[in-house]
Amino acid sequence: MVPDISTGGRTYGLLAYLYGPGRRDEHIDPHLVTAWMPELAPDPGRESAATLKQLADALDLPVLAVREDRRPARHVWHCPVRTAPGDRYLSDDEWSEVARRIVHATGIAEYGDDKACRWVAVRHAEDHIHIVATLKREDGRSPRRHQDGIRAQAECRKIEKDWGLQNLNEGDRTAAQRPTSAERAKAERTGRPEPARETLRERVRQALAGAADEAEFFNRLAEAGLRLEVRHAPSGDALGYKVALPGDRNRMGEPIWFPGSRLAPDLSLPQIRRRLQDGVGEEDLSSAADLVDGPAHARHVATPVVEEAVTQLAGQEGASGAAHLVGVGTLLDAVAQTASTPTREELAKAARAFERATRSHIRAEHADHRALRAAARGIIHAGNALGKGEDGGTTAMLLSTLVLATVAAMRWHSARGHAQQAAAARQAAEHLRAACRIAATTPMSVMRERGRQLPTSQRDRYARTVEEALPEHVDSVRREPGWGALAATLEQAEQAGHHAEELLRQAAEWRELVTADSVSDVLVWRLRRIAHLPATPTPPPTAAPRAQPSAPLHFTDVPMRTATQRPDTAHPRRPGHRN
Repeated sequence: MVPDISTGGRTYGLLAYLYGPGRRDEHIDPHLVTAWMPELAPDPGRESAATLKQLADALDLPVLAVREDRRPARHVWHCPVRTAPGDRYLSDDEWSEVARRIVHATGIAEYGDDKACRWVAVRHAEDHIHIVATLKREDGRSPRRHQDGIRAQAECRKIEKDWGLQNLNEGDRTAAQRPTSAERAKAERTGRPEPARETLRERVRQALAGAADEAEFFNRLAEAGLRLEVRHAPSGDALGYKVALPGDRNRMGEPIWFPGSRLAPDLSLPQIRRRLQDGVGEEDLSSAADLVDGPAHARHVATPVVEEAVTQLAGQEGASGAAHLVGVGTLLDAVAQTASTPTREELAKAARAFERATRSHIRAEHADHRALRAAARGIIHAGNALGKGEDGGTTAMLLSTLVLATVAAMRWHSARGHAQQAAAARQAAEHLRAACRIAATTPMSVMRERGRQLPTSQRDRYARTVEEALPEHVDSVRREPGWGALAATLEQAEQAGHHAEELLRQAAEWRELVTADSVSDVLVWRLRRIAHLPATPTPPPTAAPRAQPSAPLHFTDVPMRTATQRPDTAHPRRPGHRN
């Protein structure tokens, strides 16, 4: 059950909307379910002689009774309350009880207070009501409604428990402000896919993901096509900024500006400045762009950095864990904006979902996510991935590791009671799994075909290897479509000089496999990562007879640095490994 409190200045205008047809004729049978005193509240939906003006005048009477200079500028209190999808149908009597509990909990009209504010509850749909109140009591005083939004949420959690409805997650006031109903209506009216607030929030986060400093952040905002206005002190230092979408104007023809703090709590200039400055120098970030030589290598560099973040999140540290969550979000923003077309939609959804998981009341030590920021910057400066060849394979490898990071984030938040953030991380993980399946389609198909062409005796030997190294997973692995790819990867690892059983055990012990959709697919990417194998093999020769031993594998020659050349390709389980 979701309440959403706002205030306004026109009682009649709000009632006209609630009793009207709606923007898409979705309002059905509008009527009152209850009121402060039902006998004094005319119902235009049920009484033929009642009018909207009569109802508005009745609600406004206590406001008009006080001196004009004592009237609140926004005297209309509005609280829609909606059940969650899948909840049972509530009768008018039940909605009446919901309304009375909400106005009592929020201080609008406490039980037994005959001098409380006037209010009504209007129903025009099966799944919600609108509570409308005016913010002057009968005795001329203002109601005590401090933190009414939090109290409304708490009462809804009690109602859910009392009535057997879905138990929704409690908020902690760290979420970004949601678009208002007016913003959503404007987006629909103008044909935009979403409200301007949400588009701007995403663009600002993406600009921040690739920025080394404040100046570059502002430059990236301008390059993204946003209107930008920076407020300066007399000294010339920036005090704040605001952004607007081109063409998004109000009735006066003026741009509709959004300060960063109105987009999200962590997008205000002081918070951005703190993220950019805490222990991170220009040389740390610029080096990432200098060391990558294309999208594929940028993703190779980023993968072990994400692995380290998984280790840190599993360690359950507070400030360090919070910083790594911010860093993972930054990297996701970078991957999403440089993604190839097939994976772009799912990655954008993953980045948006995980954005909620990056914020909590735990203060992040931003120096701890230096490597993640550098990796994000490298991905952005390397350019867009093509989605095929080594680009596609390394993308799948990175995404499989990011799935682990979002699962670790979900557990980190769950351990601290951050229900909304844990749910956001879980949602991001689902989108990442979908994107990973798309990115892995071609390289996995090639590896599976290579595995099918291996001699029977060799495949049987690898099956025994899996049984010895992973006895609890051998049955599921052999039944999965990815078994051929796993066998082909083990073959290539042996050709590279690795011991197959030891390598497989190492990959299995690195992280749990319980949450994996496909154990064989997960092991393929871990093995290729640990053994420093290219992410995408060359296709096997189609003419080779399957009954005979096939020729040794030959993989695409891509620039790869060994563990002795670059610390970022060191073994992921090495204690204290940092990037």
